[in-house]
Amino acid sequence: MLVQEWMTRDVIAVAPDTSIMKASRLMKDNSIRRLPVVDQEQHVIGIISDRDIKEASPSKATSLDVHEMYYLLSELKIHDIMTKHPICAKETDSMEAMAFIMAEQRFGGMPVVNAESKLVGIITESDIFKVLVAITGVRIGGIQLAFELPVTPHSLRPILDALKELGAGFVSILTSQESNDAPFRRVYIRLRALDKEKELAIVSEIKKNFPSLLYWEPGMNNT
Repeated sequence: MLVQEWMTRDVIAVAPDTSIMKASRLMKDNSIRRLPVVDQEQHVIGIISDRDIKEASPSKATSLDVHEMYYLLSELKIHDIMTKHPICAKETDSMEAMAFIMAEQRFGGMPVVNAESKLVGIITESDIFKVLVAITGVRIGGIQLAFELPVTPHSLRPILDALKELGAGFVSILTSQESNDAPFRRVYIRLRALDKEKELAIVSEIKKNFPSLLYWEPGMNNT
């Protein structure tokens, strides 16, 4: 899953000499929380968030009058408060790698640049959620089974064979492992929707033959 498949392409950016007031208005009017800052060649030189603007704005308890506050905000420029040289994603980076960076660095979003290091898009937490929904197949519906299996060759095959014999169809199969040397892994299997009686029969049979079944969840209904 490449960044270029999921990023927002029509990204709104600002120049470093843009006023704080204008940047704040752009965010509000477009319901966004961050703006990349670019130079004349569209190279990313910074990023600014709504939090940056709030922290730079005068407190409500200030003794300044309205005209003085507006004057200060009009004089304060993006380059005064932006985060300089932000980490950027590349179009050809993977979404999972960028999600890891965003989680580790506590970023809410990252500008995306092309091979010439020019701004071409942005990815945010919302895009990560879209990827999660897509790869799990939860929108399709069905039921999900969760197993804890040993990290050994072919440990999953008997379960898949049993599900096929029971007439189950697969939507997604995901695995997670805490570390390279962990003895067990979690496996999540989403099955295509069947009538409730058939689904319960499948779950009952799997429970009987595979004690590694941790839990099962009814999926979202198709709409």
